[in-house]
Amino acid sequence: MEGKIMLEIAKRIDRGEKAALVTLTGVDGSSPGKSGSIMGVFFDHTTLGTIGGGNLEFQVINSAIEAMKIGENREFEFTLAAEGSLDMICGGKVRGYIKVFQRRRKLVIAGGGHLGVDLYKLGKYLNMYTVIIDDREEYVNEERFPEADELLCGDIGEILKNYSLDEGSYLVIVTRGHLGDKDALKAVVGRKIAYAGMIGSRKKVVESYRDLMDEGVDKEDLLKIYSPVGLDISNGDPAEIALGIMAEILQVKNNGTGKHMREVKVIIL
Repeated sequence: MEGKIMLEIAKRIDRGEKAALVTLTGVDGSSPGKSGSIMGVFFDHTTLGTIGGGNLEFQVINSAIEAMKIGENREFEFTLAAEGSLDMICGGKVRGYIKVFQRRRKLVIAGGGHLGVDLYKLGKYLNMYTVIIDDREEYVNEERFPEADELLCGDIGEILKNYSLDEGSYLVIVTRGHLGDKDALKAVVGRKIAYAGMIGSRKKVVESYRDLMDEGVDKEDLLKIYSPVGLDISNGDPAEIALGIMAEILQVKNNGTGKHMREVKVIIL
């Protein structure tokens, strides 16, 4: 069972889901669970394994869900007596640890052209869960993206409209044309997402924003989009543009300043 629990946790993390491992580190006296017992807890409230069941397990599951929400490990201790917090009569005491596993960040690339390929390579290098979306079969296949986690072919706007995106998702819109970019943006603007960027000249971006506002899209939501996308560090080559985009994504992900490290004052002894 322990092997199944660890494999399921690994599988969930690989899919970009949140997961936690609960371990009983100490048991004094009588308890439904034994020291060393483990249980996998997932953000959808499903579990695998057990630490003894009952109110103890119920409380620990809730604690694990809270720990996953804030992304922090935590310890727990419960007294299993009538006067204890769990109102149990086993008479023992249990201690344990909840390990929260950081999920893989998801990179969603809307557009499988040259820039999409370079973004995909950088995403895989950074161990991100990569998703490629395009409306052309020849631009979204295993030959072009051999290690992509998902390849989705069809109407890009419709796919994005129905695709699950959350605070662990980073979207880059680089379709084959201005209209495709705008349709993709319309499908995601206003949704809770870690990062959404769209390629385009400043003129094209302004035109897209105006069109979308005319269609009822909120201006404040549009201002949260990173567009034109990326940091100003490239010479215009697709590989360098992709690097500038990924640098911006990392800046957002890690709350970086984007400043040169040499600007940090160092005392030389």
